[in-house]
Amino acid sequence: MSAAPARFVDPSTNKTYDMDEPRWRAESGSPLMVESLPGISRDDIDKASRTLWRYAAALPVEIGQPVSLGEGCTPMVERKVGGKTGLFKLEWFSPTCSFKDKGAAVMVSFLKQLGVPAILEDSSGNGGAAIAAYGTAAGMRVRILAPESASPAKIAQMQVFGAEVQLVPGPRDATEREALRQAEKIFYASHNWHPFFLQGTKMTAYEIWEDLGYKAPDNVIITTGAGSNVLGCDIGFSELLAAGQIDRLPRLFGAQPAHCAPITASWRANTFDALSIDVAPTIAEGASIRFPVRLRQVLEAIRRSNGKMVAVSEDQIAAALFDLAASGLFVEPTSAVANAAFQSLVEAGEIDARETTVILLTGAGVKSPAYVQSRFGN
Repeated sequence: MSAAPARFVDPSTNKTYDMDEPRWRAESGSPLMVESLPGISRDDIDKASRTLWRYAAALPVEIGQPVSLGEGCTPMVERKVGGKTGLFKLEWFSPTCSFKDKGAAVMVSFLKQLGVPAILEDSSGNGGAAIAAYGTAAGMRVRILAPESASPAKIAQMQVFGAEVQLVPGPRDATEREALRQAEKIFYASHNWHPFFLQGTKMTAYEIWEDLGYKAPDNVIITTGAGSNVLGCDIGFSELLAAGQIDRLPRLFGAQPAHCAPITASWRANTFDALSIDVAPTIAEGASIRFPVRLRQVLEAIRRSNGKMVAVSEDQIAAALFDLAASGLFVEPTSAVANAAFQSLVEAGEIDARETTVILLTGAGVKSPAYVQSRFGN
């Protein structure tokens, strides 16, 4: 007897939905997840593919014609940075130079298979660029809403792929509110809301597992805005644990800029509720998410792994960026948040320097050059 097809589930009510109709949220208004999947073994890997589609057997549905631009299988390099040695996974080795390509590839491929002709996304930069690229490659019409303060380099990237870009005045959450309003007329393919985006980011866990000789690391450190990489790693490693491919989950450490750290605030208060916090502009603009829609799920993932949330200062982020550059790794400030947390956690004795620690570097420095240019007086 074949297994029942996977379904979407609303974590707030446990109501499930079939996957054969376009849907981006539950009837309750909550974001959806994909039901727990059994995971795959090394024998299920399509070793002829050098993209994330080598792990296609781990997806909840078969994608007949993937929209692929060569995403996934990003390199992982050992570096001594700031005096501390870690494994840095270079997620910017992706078609649009950020980890968002993994989620975009899987989500857009799924939506194309369902026959969705046009998509809407809101983003401060990297997510919009990824969905613009993959949506265009899929033959879809793409509209991206972005804050007026978004990096000009990222806006240009969205535009060159042919997306219609609308700039929205005000803070980042104003852009999401406008997207929710427009979602009544165009399908909302949000990297923060759609569950298939997480089916793409979970492939990072499979890549780490394979690169480490089919083992889990001790720790994974992740810059966290809305939390799609935290949730992706939680889903992927949980599937590997269910499949008997690893014997424990790695500890997941979510890293946020102290100027905008709502998930860290809830973590410290030992609550799943959103708290009222002060926010300020941060050089880590990609992680400046005041109201993460999957707050509870991110906190549950961190706690399930016995990890923690960490907030780092603007000075720590800047130092971490230049320390990475000194080792040949040029990242945008948002990516440097993960390295700043790594340095802090080792110094505090919360991570043993002898442990296997993977630090996700999510976006290339050329994506957001303004901060570095300002430091050199340009």
